[in-house]
Amino acid sequence: MTELTLQLPPLCFQEIRSELPHSPQNLLATLNSSHSHTVMLSWVRPFDGNSPVLYYIVELSENNSPWKVHLSNVGPEMTGITVRGLTPARTYQFRVCAVNQVGRGQYSAETSRLMLPEEPPSAPPKNIVASGRTNQSIMVQWQPPPETEHNGVLRGYILRYRLAGLPGEHQQRNITSPEVNYCLVTELIIWTQYEIQVAAYNGAGLGVFSRAVTEYTLQGVPTAPPQNVQMEAVNSTTIQFLWNPPPQQFINGINQGYKLLAWPAEVPEATTVVTIAPDFHGVHHGYITNLKKFTAYFASVLCFTTPGDGPPSTPQLIWTHEDKPGAVGHLSFTEILDTSLKVSWQEPLEKNGIITGYQVSWEVYGRNGSRLTHTLSNTTHEYKIKGLSSLTTYTIDVAAVTTAGTGLATSSTISSGVPPELPGAPSNLVISNISPRSATLQFRPGYDGKTSISRWIVEGQVGAIGDEEEWVSLYEEENEPDAQTLEIPNLTPYTHYRFRMRQVNIVGSSPVSQSSRVIQTLQAPPDVAPTSVTVRTASETSLRLRWVPLPDSQYNGNPESVGYRIKYWRPDLQAPSLTQVINDRLEREFTIEGLEEWTEYELQMQAFNAIGAGPWSVAVRGRTRESVPSAAPENVSAEAVSSTQILLTWASVPEQDQNGLILGYKVLFRAKDLDPEPRSHVVRGNHSQSALLAGLRKFVLYELQVLAFTRIGNGVPSSPLILERTKDDAPGPPVRLVFPEVRLTSVRIVWQPPEEPNGIILGYQIAYRLASSSPNTFTTVEVGATVRQFTATELAPESAYVFRLSAKTRQGWGEPLEATVITTEKRERPAPPRELLVPQAEVTARSLRLQWVPGSDGASPIRYFTVQVRELPRGEWQTYSSSISHEATACAVERLRPFTSYKLRLKATNDIGDSDFSAETDAVTTLQDVPGEPPSFISVTPHTTSSVLIQWRPPRDESLNGLLQGYRIYYRELESEASAATVSKTLKTPSALRAELTAQSSFKTVNSSSTLTTYELTHLKKYRRYEVILTAYNIIGESPASAPVEVFVGEAAPAMAPQNIQVTPLTASQLEVTWDPPPPESQNGNIQGYKVYYWEAESQNETEKMKVLFLPETMVKLKNLTSHTQYLVSISAFNAAGDGPQSDPRQGRTHQAAPGTPSFLAFSEITSTTLNVSWGEPAAANGVLQGYRVVYEPLAPVQGVSKVVTVDVNGNWQRWLKVRDLTKGVTYFFRVQARTIAYGPELQANVTAGPAEGSPGSPRDVLVTKSASELTLQWTEGNAGRTPTTGYVIEARPSDEGLWDMFVKDIPRSATSYSVSLDKLRQGVTYEFRVVAVNQAGYGEPSSPSMAVSAQVETPFYEEWWFLLVMALSSLIVILLVVFALVLHGQNRRYRSCSTGKSISNMEESVTLDNGGFAALELNSRHLNVKNTFSKKNGTRSPPRPSPGGLHYSDEDICNKYNGTVLTESANLKEKSVDASESEGTDSESEDVPPQHSFVNHYMSDPTYYNSWKRRAPGGRAPHRFILFSVLSLPSLNSLCVEPSV
Repeated sequence: MTELTLQLPPLCFQEIRSELPHSPQNLLATLNSSHSHTVMLSWVRPFDGNSPVLYYIVELSENNSPWKVHLSNVGPEMTGITVRGLTPARTYQFRVCAVNQVGRGQYSAETSRLMLPEEPPSAPPKNIVASGRTNQSIMVQWQPPPETEHNGVLRGYILRYRLAGLPGEHQQRNITSPEVNYCLVTELIIWTQYEIQVAAYNGAGLGVFSRAVTEYTLQGVPTAPPQNVQMEAVNSTTIQFLWNPPPQQFINGINQGYKLLAWPAEVPEATTVVTIAPDFHGVHHGYITNLKKFTAYFASVLCFTTPGDGPPSTPQLIWTHEDKPGAVGHLSFTEILDTSLKVSWQEPLEKNGIITGYQVSWEVYGRNGSRLTHTLSNTTHEYKIKGLSSLTTYTIDVAAVTTAGTGLATSSTISSGVPPELPGAPSNLVISNISPRSATLQFRPGYDGKTSISRWIVEGQVGAIGDEEEWVSLYEEENEPDAQTLEIPNLTPYTHYRFRMRQVNIVGSSPVSQSSRVIQTLQAPPDVAPTSVTVRTASETSLRLRWVPLPDSQYNGNPESVGYRIKYWRPDLQAPSLTQVINDRLEREFTIEGLEEWTEYELQMQAFNAIGAGPWSVAVRGRTRESVPSAAPENVSAEAVSSTQILLTWASVPEQDQNGLILGYKVLFRAKDLDPEPRSHVVRGNHSQSALLAGLRKFVLYELQVLAFTRIGNGVPSSPLILERTKDDAPGPPVRLVFPEVRLTSVRIVWQPPEEPNGIILGYQIAYRLASSSPNTFTTVEVGATVRQFTATELAPESAYVFRLSAKTRQGWGEPLEATVITTEKRERPAPPRELLVPQAEVTARSLRLQWVPGSDGASPIRYFTVQVRELPRGEWQTYSSSISHEATACAVERLRPFTSYKLRLKATNDIGDSDFSAETDAVTTLQDVPGEPPSFISVTPHTTSSVLIQWRPPRDESLNGLLQGYRIYYRELESEASAATVSKTLKTPSALRAELTAQSSFKTVNSSSTLTTYELTHLKKYRRYEVILTAYNIIGESPASAPVEVFVGEAAPAMAPQNIQVTPLTASQLEVTWDPPPPESQNGNIQGYKVYYWEAESQNETEKMKVLFLPETMVKLKNLTSHTQYLVSISAFNAAGDGPQSDPRQGRTHQAAPGTPSFLAFSEITSTTLNVSWGEPAAANGVLQGYRVVYEPLAPVQGVSKVVTVDVNGNWQRWLKVRDLTKGVTYFFRVQARTIAYGPELQANVTAGPAEGSPGSPRDVLVTKSASELTLQWTEGNAGRTPTTGYVIEARPSDEGLWDMFVKDIPRSATSYSVSLDKLRQGVTYEFRVVAVNQAGYGEPSSPSMAVSAQVETPFYEEWWFLLVMALSSLIVILLVVFALVLHGQNRRYRSCSTGKSISNMEESVTLDNGGFAALELNSRHLNVKNTFSKKNGTRSPPRPSPGGLHYSDEDICNKYNGTVLTESANLKEKSVDASESEGTDSESEDVPPQHSFVNHYMSDPTYYNSWKRRAPGGRAPHRFILFSVLSLPSLNSLCVEPSV
């Protein structure tokens, strides 16, 4: 900072200095009568400020606009001037100022407002566009003349028109509103060209007419029929027409051709139409062919243009010629004798004329020379042929006769004396030459029924093949009695077929043949295009296309390859079309993105598959929505016209980027580095392409952009930014003037540059004087622009001085800042301001007024105040301004947020420093303001056919500016895209939009809290487009309007699901689903089809499927389902707008079916004679599993016998079986199948009885020793196998059973002995034992059997001799009582055990196990009387009671578990078809005392029985029955008695 010190003389002096000139006086403005666009100004020359006037500046204000310089250099000698270039009908004010060397003086007083007189508009309306709307009307649209050419207030427009190219008077239409810039000119001539002009008018008269534009009315339909129509029948099926065109003036358009019409007199609706192209040379002619023979037709001709058909000519009655008749019907034979028969028939269906008679011919079959013919009258329909040879085959023909000749004969063969019979079925169906639409069927004809075959009928199953599927008739071939090959036409490509045939003779139809093999026709491109193709506007750059997809039957190929192709193009361009591919064959709509805004497109669709594409659909048209401009205005330029004004000009947006009707422009401007956000200036209308920005800061660089906007919103701002600086001006005062150092004779002054420099600061001027001296006695000093302080010396002590500080720019000295200082050293900081107050009346939404009372200045004048503001509740203190004048006692605080609470505080600053902050004000809340932004994310979707659902998101909280009261919904009906009669008004402003919507449409106000974000608009018109905008409102007013959202009303998805859904099982793999459509009031349009969702009840996510029906059927068969499975079915309806809700799921269960194969088959514990076989439950049970069947047999005969054993196991829980009748080393073939309602497929496996390869050798030296209470087995380890021995098992063979069975297992390998309690053996039975070693390879060779050992316990003490001696002394009576008691006890046990069982009769090779029996299988050579006892009382076991071949069962076994499963059910045994069963015992004693163990016994006690079945000769019939038996080990099963069959 540079300091400048100036020494002043002690005496003050007065100097004469130049100053600014005074303002001109007596300024007067008058109209110039000779020139309408000029005004005369005059004034009185002012005082020149001691400096000659250099020039005058004339400014004007037009229509109250900001002042602008109009003449900037009027000569100093002038005291009057003519102002030219003014605009009629505008008001003007003028002012003048003088300029001398010091600067520009004050402006004169403004003249009174002067209005120039109106004149007719000097320019025509712009952009005249005419388009034919109907065949008698033309729509004309235009834009107003440039505003500068209005020359007054426009009152309206005159439109005049006349026939183009012809002289004559114009007809006129008066449009009395300047806001209306369109006119529908009606009552015109069809298909006629007119020339049209438009002129604007105001109060002064009519302006200039525009140049003429020409346009045709649209074509109409002809109003006269063709002339001189002649017609005649040229044969039995053709009519010829001759005619002349209608008069040209009655065609009313371009003649597109003629239509020949013919319809039977008896069936007027069956009209045949043939189109004939126009022929402009000579007489027109044409033909209608393929008419019915000998039929009366009415015929006529009409002319048509593009809009439609003209009137037909007068119908004329024409008969087609007679022709030969068709074949007679229902040929049959009766009264067939050796030499005669009667033939009868019916008249032909196609008479083709008047039947004059019938011809009956007959000949011996194969002898052409023997034909006889007899002619009958037309009333005869039977004839008896006589003179036939007996037992001879004849060919008999019957034909009808007209005058045109003999018709087609109906022929048949028959043998005399042999009545015909029904034919037999064809056979040996062979299919060849398969193509997409046909196949060749070869066959062997069946028995002809002693007469010729008159018709072949081919039936087929189409698509769904199966025994339960229906057969339909596909093809019939007649009059080919010797056919052996048929070509089946009209098949559907890529479809499965199965064929069968019937042949027909005169008696009737044969039975159907055996079915052919299933074939699939080849693929072919689709035959049809998607139907019901419609297009709707989706957005500004997209169109939504909807269609009805192809049904399955029309795919003509693999469904996975079926898709759709969309082709679209702009009809106004020659560019190639674009395509989109949809690979989903079920898709019903697609949105095409990336289109141009506000542009019309044509679209077509086709379906395709892997072979090729089908035909294109009919083209449809759609237009994208109006959008915001996609480009900025061009050629934007800016020029500063003054220190506060910038003039911008621009060109319009390129037409292809306008994307709608330009409603105006917005100028965005921001002071660079000063304004945080740009401000905007709106220019309404697209005819103004300039804007004058006023009120700008002086000498500030501004960033400027221009954008165009439509009713949708703002377009793209221009780029790059235009930078323009306002012109400089005299600066504002410097700020923060303080005197930090004050002495008795000097002061130092410090300042800051002006906040509004308004140019480049060139320097500062400091002027000061004693406060008590004359106002004009200032001492003046000028310093440089960089100086910020100055020291004044040689001042008078204790005196008050006035200092004035001003800055200078190129435009002169600015306003001075004045301050007073006292030359004293007694100063201190000021006291804070007090009594801060914000009057509520001064509070607005965005500002308030703060008032205060200054505190003590501390003997140093206050230089300025600082105001701080804090936003409640959690805001920080922010400095609002630190340059408030020291003289102020109030301040306006602006830029506040509406409906926000604030606190304020204030401090004062003098030369010493800042005061403390004052006390805070009370909280003050700004008023509410209108919401700052509209609702966002607005969606409008059809809800029903006459209502839409509007959803939105509330404005942001910070933009509510108050308490939100609700929303207002504005909506209006838009012009239909296809409409030609309604035109919507061009909207200039958003307020005009709301005004028009309010006036023309319904107006809804939704008063609610801000949480309501949905609303349904109802009672709208169907099939109309609507536009919806939303505003939010509070008590102050409304927010800006949202961008308009467009919606099409009339289409909505069904609101309810289908009703009364029924799910009925048909088969094990099919369900039939029926339903009723949704209620009519909820369908919201035509139901196009249904979606059927179905899934297994337990696994929806994995099994859910969906079937689409594109026809409004209400029944479907769901096929290929899983058997015996619960399914849930839900159905939704759909229309063109989308899918409706799904119905509640309904249940249905498919029927049972045969199960799948068991999941596995395994063998375990394989010894040389026994094994365990187990299997898994089928993966697909397909029903309730009732049991299993196990069948096994040796692969090769054993000792000449091959035995097949079948075991039926009832129930599903047991899936294993113990087989105990194997032969060592023999390989067996096992088959297992599951059963539900039927047996499923078998699971097969082979297994070889032990010992296994690599298993241990047999243990040696098996020894059994017996003690009083147990048996002990001892053995020696045998040879080791491939791997070390892992353990041993002990097998036992009771003497009453005869077969080896596992007795103990899992004996450790280290053991060489094992003891078993005698209590676990049956008393009185002898046992043999053997030991088997086990390793990883399996069970080894068993040891040699041990010696037989009795299970009898040692004699107790009471049988010793000394005890017997004592007993001999007992009383005879006691002995008799004991004997009698023993006899009774034996009898009771006998009858009890036999009374609890059920008999087993006729047991042979089949065994049934009820829910898991343990089967022991053996054979016997005769019927057995079997009794068995599983009872034990008081720890003893009753002895067996064998009958011949008797069986003995134990109820317990040491090995009482097999594969970890405890056996609990009885067994049912059968031989082939003879069943046997067992039941559980009911012995109460056994229930009281459960058995301690069980041992499974075989029924074989006589070895001769055991060996008897083995020696049957191969292939010989067994002379005896086999008995298979099953024994269960069950604690609860106490007794079993098997009685023989008697």
